[in-house]
Amino acid sequence: MKNILIIARKEVREGLRNRWVLATTLLLAALSLTLSFLGSAPTGNVGVNQLDVVIVSLSSLTIFLVPLIALLLSHDAIVGEMERGTMLLLLSYPVSRNQVILGKFVGHLAILAFATLFGYGAAAAALAVTGTEIDTASWSSFVTMLCSSVLLGAVFIAIGYLVSASVRERSTAGGVAIGIWLFFVLIYDMALLGALVASGGHALPGGLLDGLLLLNPTDAYRMLNLGSGEASALSGLGGVAEHTGLTATVLVGALFGWVVLPLSLAAARFSRRDL
Repeated sequence: MKNILIIARKEVREGLRNRWVLATTLLLAALSLTLSFLGSAPTGNVGVNQLDVVIVSLSSLTIFLVPLIALLLSHDAIVGEMERGTMLLLLSYPVSRNQVILGKFVGHLAILAFATLFGYGAAAAALAVTGTEIDTASWSSFVTMLCSSVLLGAVFIAIGYLVSASVRERSTAGGVAIGIWLFFVLIYDMALLGALVASGGHALPGGLLDGLLLLNPTDAYRMLNLGSGEASALSGLGGVAEHTGLTATVLVGALFGWVVLPLSLAAARFSRRDL
């Protein structure tokens, strides 16, 4: 455990030195504040609106931005160090390859969690300063959105490690990472929408729809945050949620599965790779 934390601290220091932490935090804070003050359009009020509108806006932002940030952080974590020759030096110390993977994962997740919590926290702080009345259920949904956003980031960090452990060049890893982002964030849902259109207006069987949604971590995140409560009415996903049997527990479990499987595969690939 000590070796994992040492490696994690190294990744955080490098993130600070490369301005990753500052850049991502400022970016998320700026966008969350912008969405908070402009998010009043759906209800016709000027200024900061109630938290449910902010949750919908930030959840939609997260689906596009957090996976991209996570992949940019992680896509060269292994292959990049191999190209620079620093991986050989790192493994000359008494650390295992699994400890290297886990240490890097903890470090990158800490960077992303810090940026997400403080960046999106700016939106909640703005609401508190303006004295907007917010009920307990909305605050609970906001906390769920924050935690699940970090979990979604963990998914794509793990996927980035799998890419990094599977390719031979950083440039290839970058191209594959962008392709993965495009597939999960844009192409998959377009294909799913095409399948729904091709069905001629007939609803897909519940079990099939559930499986298709769980096969995409961004869809699982979307259903978790936008498929129930006040957010479902604002986002328009209430109708989809009514035709699925996906509970919050199932959706969170799916996201954790999306973290464990790619990370395990990345560790297996890395353990067999020649330096």
